[in-house]
Amino acid sequence: MAESSADRIEQALARIERAAAARAYTTERLARRHAKLRARIEEAVASLDVLIARETASTESE
Repeated sequence: MAESSADRIEQALARIERAAAARAYTTERLARRHAKLRARIEEAVASLDVLIARETASTESE
């Protein structure tokens, strides 16, 4: 039996919903990864700031 146009529309909607859910998951995963990377970079920059401040202080005291 041939599919009705309503059946095809339902199937298309199901495909769209699956694609949207997959994209939302990917976006959320990327946002979490970005947040972790940002935190690591902030820590690295803070460490560099401390090292630069120490070097500057030791150079000024000489």
